Amino acid sequence: MTEGHSHDELRSWQAGANTVRELREQTLDRRGRDRVELAESGGRTLAEPITAPEAIPVVSKATMDGYAFDASEGYPYELVDEETYPEDEPLALESGQAVRIFTGAPVPGYANAVLKQEEAKIGDGALDGPPISPGTYVYERGSNVAEGEQLFDAGERLGAKDAILLGDLGFDSVPVLEPARVGLLATGTEIHEGRHSDLDSPMLAGLVRAWGHAPTYEGSVPDEYERVRDRIATLAGTYDVVVTTGGTSVGEKDYVIRALRELGDVLFHRVALRPGKPIAVAELDDQDAVVFAIPGKPVGAHLVTSLVARPFFTGSMALPTVPATFARDVDIAVEGFDYGIPVSLDDGEAMPLGHVDSPLPVYDETFDPSVLSSSTRATRADGFVLTREALDAGETVGVVPFPVIEH
Repeated sequence: MTEGHSHDELRSWQAGANTVRELREQTLDRRGRDRVELAESGGRTLAEPITAPEAIPVVSKATMDGYAFDASEGYPYELVDEETYPEDEPLALESGQAVRIFTGAPVPGYANAVLKQEEAKIGDGALDGPPISPGTYVYERGSNVAEGEQLFDAGERLGAKDAILLGDLGFDSVPVLEPARVGLLATGTEIHEGRHSDLDSPMLAGLVRAWGHAPTYEGSVPDEYERVRDRIATLAGTYDVVVTTGGTSVGEKDYVIRALRELGDVLFHRVALRPGKPIAVAELDDQDAVVFAIPGKPVGAHLVTSLVARPFFTGSMALPTVPATFARDVDIAVEGFDYGIPVSLDDGEAMPLGHVDSPLPVYDETFDPSVLSSSTRATRADGFVLTREALDAGETVGVVPFPVIEH
């Protein structure tokens, strides 16, 4: 538990996410290790830091077809009767000489610049052209990466683009952690008896899988305390992470938090986010497992999982936004919360989906997170706006697109 906080203190979602990210760092060493080819490394988590075994590039290279020479000297240059290609060893030039060179070829010794071919003037075995500075069109040795430089941290989640640098460093495979094994459990008698559909578990499985891990649906349990407790305990002995849905509020049959307190340490319960407030995170030390207890309303479940639980699976709290013009006035009912307002984007305008003027008429002036959290049509939004204050029509807002958090 973070010092100075009680388990049930209503903290910001950012504070909750920070706690979750720290929990990730503390539990990474519980996961097994593997080694994968670069083509399979996207979305995987590095098991070890990566340092450069040598400087990159190893030799200076031309970045343009043209002529290489020492630009600190003056024209004309004697044109050497040779050409240098990417597969060649570096040539040796002397003072006052130039040589034909192609993109990617090693820059000859004594040369420090490349004049692109369309600016070159050739006559009587000599090269003339406009003045250029040393370094022009030269990818200089060691300018990209220094030998021994650490470029990737252990625990870092790799993206597709990282294969470019890793390949340039000479790696054809990398050490990674095995994906976390995640058991999904729905709670609620109405779901267990088939009277209500389980809308949360397929969504949560999709998020976990998109974040690079291995979800397994483990069914449901009714609202019976001992069955809830025992099922969580059993799954915690099988999986690295257990994700439950429902039973996280303060209702008479909301047993999940009570069960987690009996089984382990609840790090926090509830964040100042609407919808999605009653999330809980717990450590079950006896089983070396982490439990995320997600509220049952599906839209709020998606939002709070994406903001608070995501750092455990990806290591990232980043929320890139795109600017848009807010389309309607929207008030908030209670201060002290962050509100996640789903919006549809159209030609730079963000229409709050749920507003009476939108295709989903839930509220008129004041944002209604409770009803909206259950309104599955809200998932057709393009993203959401986080705000602690009322928003005015015409105001510029930052929209978090859903693809940003679902990868």
